[in-house]
Amino acid sequence: MRKLPVILVTLSVFVLGGPATSFIDHIPTSNSSTSSKRGVIPLDLSTNFSSSVNVYLPIALKQSQDVPFVSTYRVNAPHFENEVQFSETGVFWFGKVNATENYADVRVGYTNQELYIRLAAFDRYLWYDANRSKSGLTAWDAVSTYINLEGGAGSTPTGRSYLLTGQLNGSEPRSDYQAAYQGDASGWKETSLQFSTETGWRGNAPNNDSQEDRGWTITYHIPFESIGQSGPPPAGTIWGLAVILHDRDDASGTSIPEKSWPPAMTPDNPQSWGQLAFGLPSHTLPDVEPAGSIMIRHKLDGVEVVDGMVGGGSVCGAGLDIWTEWGNKNYNGAHQVNIQNQFDVADWPCFSKFYITFPLDSIPANSTVITSTLTMYQFGNAGGGEYGEPPVSMIQVFTVGQDWNEYTLTWNDAPLAIENISRAWVEPVGDSPGSPGVARTWDVSKAVSEAHARGDPVRLVLYSADGPQNSGKYFVSSDTGDWNEAGRPTLKVEWGTP
Repeated sequence: MRKLPVILVTLSVFVLGGPATSFIDHIPTSNSSTSSKRGVIPLDLSTNFSSSVNVYLPIALKQSQDVPFVSTYRVNAPHFENEVQFSETGVFWFGKVNATENYADVRVGYTNQELYIRLAAFDRYLWYDANRSKSGLTAWDAVSTYINLEGGAGSTPTGRSYLLTGQLNGSEPRSDYQAAYQGDASGWKETSLQFSTETGWRGNAPNNDSQEDRGWTITYHIPFESIGQSGPPPAGTIWGLAVILHDRDDASGTSIPEKSWPPAMTPDNPQSWGQLAFGLPSHTLPDVEPAGSIMIRHKLDGVEVVDGMVGGGSVCGAGLDIWTEWGNKNYNGAHQVNIQNQFDVADWPCFSKFYITFPLDSIPANSTVITSTLTMYQFGNAGGGEYGEPPVSMIQVFTVGQDWNEYTLTWNDAPLAIENISRAWVEPVGDSPGSPGVARTWDVSKAVSEAHARGDPVRLVLYSADGPQNSGKYFVSSDTGDWNEAGRPTLKVEWGTP
């Protein structure tokens, strides 16, 4: 029998609180960690450091734009020849972390046989239907994934629109906890579409509201052939994509608002969904003569660059209550920043993102951006010694569509990413790499070119889709002392004129 192409979609749900004592999930063997403990080099973010360590200071950013520069959120899915590599998938996120709301990381990728999407959600209490009633899948902890083969076209679902729903479960057959629907004139009609899902959880145990959990995951495998495709779409093809995270926190099913991506999506209107692009984005060099270049760095020639970290920092949120304080932690004044993610949903208090905004006023208004490079200086990483060797990490760069304030920036309130536009491998460094640190670079020409054309600053966020533990990478921020000004994040831009 011929093997069908498959679309893989994985959703992970994170739940905080209580000891993480049980986990059922599919772990990619090529990326999973064998270490039982995560290693962290603790950093005191409130004190100064010697010249061998980079320091970071805070800057406030004026609030000048309250809405995203585009109405469509996009995730670019990388292609893999054989097996999807977890740490190299495209990633996006949505939701919040608190006592009643959930947050989710979603990873995507595809092979010649399948599309892969994994959602990881932070969820305090886990509940699923032990009676296996398919009619109420979304009344429990579940995920609904919407796909439209016509991109963002159409105000109603059609025969090329699909809804794939999966609910958390324990050891019961997965077929009892998933369902597929296809669009038609009346909305959504259940179909026998061939796909599979896997779920996993971390925490005390589902269906117990007296003890906190950590989170859960779901992965979809969807054969391309099952939705009428002979194989993967050509690179550059765009499908519509939307995700709803359903939540249940007690036996009675107390109503809890759903979280969705994009936030303003409506299930029956594909035009309100986000975009899934096949293949990674590229920047086409414009046909212009080079006319100049510039380095943009905080305090260089009076420039003000703003950046800030959100999440657990370098100490996994130590000292913070994970449900009431972690998501609202502001690191204004932090001297260093951490970028970290991993496969195990139980470890989400260690996750950390880095936001940065560069003004582009110094680039001539009538010019065209040719190339642009972001350089960050790495001085350390998590792991080492008894905690195991740190891995190589693929750190991704995303565009952001809103201004933010460094003094109020938190995991819960930080702007969502608009699109993943660049990525680069980051090696671990030794204990004392010296000042200003090891230069790591990303090609951000696409983001800078588009921002300059709009007359905006370029707003970026760095994050990863890492799988192994000990994945944290430590960088110098713009607020490091003047003694280490060379270690501040730097944007180099080359422009030309027609």
